[in-house]
Amino acid sequence: MDPRLLEIIRCPECKGLLAPVAEELVCQGCGLAYPVRDDIPVLLVDEARKPA
Repeated sequence: MDPRLLEIIRCPECKGLLAPVAEELVCQGCGLAYPVRDDIPVLLVDEARKPA
């Protein structure tokens, strides 16, 4: 994923920073994990995996 994109996008739930982990972007604030499909982040709270 483009590092410039990671500087811009934020978690739609809490506005926290997102960090790439495997095939997901994990919010450093609330812990939600957003999927990345075909190099496109799916930043929908309904699609996010909840923290364990």
